[in-house]
Amino acid sequence: ADHFKEQITLSVFLKDNAKQVEIDQLQKSLALAPYTKKATYVSKEEAAEQHSEEIGENFIDFLGYNPLKNSIDVQLNAEFVTTEQIAQIAEEISGKGYVEEVNYDKPLIALLTDNVKKISFWILIVSGVFTFIAVLLINSSIRLSIYSKRFIIKTMQMVGATKTFIRKPFIWTNVKLGMLGSLLALLFLGGLLYYMNLNFPELELLSDIWFLGGLFLGVFVLGLLISLLSTFFATQRFLNLRTDDLYY
Repeated sequence: ADHFKEQITLSVFLKDNAKQVEIDQLQKSLALAPYTKKATYVSKEEAAEQHSEEIGENFIDFLGYNPLKNSIDVQLNAEFVTTEQIAQIAEEISGKGYVEEVNYDKPLIALLTDNVKKISFWILIVSGVFTFIAVLLINSSIRLSIYSKRFIIKTMQMVGATKTFIRKPFIWTNVKLGMLGSLLALLFLGGLLYYMNLNFPELELLSDIWFLGGLFLGVFVLGLLISLLSTFFATQRFLNLRTDDLYY
């Protein structure tokens, strides 16, 4: 989402009588602004050349003059790409006397912001559902595994073994399985991200190392926690049961 937001360009068109020192100062101030990722000065000659390449003919020869303006193209940082914040930025820049106009694609920004919110919401919902399913499956598997050893647990308890001593091998075994499952999930996730980045490089899925590191660490820790807690509560249940209740 951040990649697409940072492709939004704010075009600051300058008046013909704007002095070069004013243009330089504006470009520097925009480049240093917290909302700016990149500020590029585009002269009217460069703009005319780019436009001629796009339309495939020299429109200046047809018109007899260059109607375009000198401008500064500002690419914004993703967190500032909202309808309200861009409007404030545009209003602030427009207040300068040598600025002719500040132009940006309002419908696109509104659409992008709305879609990002919707997509983020549904990703959160789907992630929550899959996490819940994963917890249920892991918990059920561990409970079944421990259920099959309920008589061993009770026998150890009857000969004097402490709950901690009985619980320890079950926890360690299932934590190791949780680690293995997490690593397999991370390998699959890493392969999927690599494939997506290879085929859709514009998404820049591998650009944010800190986010990816946090994501991978979160998946790994979640796998361990689910295994640990499920094993603890499953063994605790059978440790607290009476011998007669083991048959039901």
